[in-house]
Amino acid sequence: MKEFELKYGCNPNQKPSRIFMENGGDLPIEILSGKPGYINFLDAFNSWQLVKELKDALGLPAATSFKHVSPTSAAVGTVLSDKLKKACFVDDMEGLDDSLLACAYARARGTDRMCSYGDWIALSDECDLMTAKLISREVSDGVIAPGYSPEALELLKTKRKGNYNIVKIDPDYIPEETERKQVFGITFEQGRNNFKIDRDLLKNIVTDNKDLPKSAERDLIVALITLKYTQSNSVCYAVDGQAIGVGAGQQSRIHCTRLAGTKADTWFLRQSDKVLNLPFIETLSRPERDNVIDGYINKNEEDVCADGNWQKYFTCRPEPFTDSEMKEYLSTIDGVSLGSDAFFPFDDNIERARRSGVKYIAEPGGSIRDGVVIDCCNKYGIVMAFTGMRLFHH
Repeated sequence: MKEFELKYGCNPNQKPSRIFMENGGDLPIEILSGKPGYINFLDAFNSWQLVKELKDALGLPAATSFKHVSPTSAAVGTVLSDKLKKACFVDDMEGLDDSLLACAYARARGTDRMCSYGDWIALSDECDLMTAKLISREVSDGVIAPGYSPEALELLKTKRKGNYNIVKIDPDYIPEETERKQVFGITFEQGRNNFKIDRDLLKNIVTDNKDLPKSAERDLIVALITLKYTQSNSVCYAVDGQAIGVGAGQQSRIHCTRLAGTKADTWFLRQSDKVLNLPFIETLSRPERDNVIDGYINKNEEDVCADGNWQKYFTCRPEPFTDSEMKEYLSTIDGVSLGSDAFFPFDDNIERARRSGVKYIAEPGGSIRDGVVIDCCNKYGIVMAFTGMRLFHH
């Protein structure tokens, strides 16, 4: 297939639209079902790069959930605890532990379920039946993978009345070294960002505490590779082999850190007994439960515990999750890793990160206030490595 005509571009008024190879060659994909759109393909090709790099760096199956050209989360395949399975709505899936790819997807989808609603999925390995079962019951736009088992493909093709977007990509495809795009009729050209992220990148530890365990190295690599494909400015919290809070596209770095930290806090609080034991009405859908849980934790537009509201969601009125209870619960969290796509200009980022249990940090360094940031890390015993490499993505 030399080119694929799209219904429209980013918006319905942007026509004509297509994807094609500038060198006249074949596209490195097969469309097995559906008709993906312009933004679908932007998500697909960015997300595929992310999971491929995670698999190459850590040797584990990887998955990511993408929305509007940034990951909501990314994860490698490790078995989930019973509490995490319940928080991710996968505790009913018998045999989940037998598929590390499915475990990776369960983590990636379950991290920020509100943002993952209607996502694009990328899988580093051939999609197996268990992973397809998880995908089949979630609201999503499509999936890209290097292959699909016959049983997985058959199941996925029943999604959206047979119109679910399923893309197969050539895992051996290597793009040209130079990439181009146009803005306002002007062509931009640059070398591809082939910078390799691995454990060697974390050797320059600049803090007094230099104890960086293998688990933290893994989590920092997850955070940094996630950032490589996240719209900048961006900050990523990670733990247990998955990104648990991504702050993307913010003009101020502290806003990235706050946004990602709030998402990480919500992820932790979802696993608290108080949230896991919420008495939901059986007929409440999965997306509705996501919205109610977010409202219960973050106290957003609606007080879900208020009289007249709780009856819509619960079989009995739950006790509110008080600020003091949440603060006490989060105070027990430790060992979280954090990556930043550029240097921290002020130590307020460290102060905020510490409140979400951050113990390990990787950032490029290079600020005139590096010393202040390092001193703040030393005050709390945080380990920080300077990578020397910025990871902007636009």
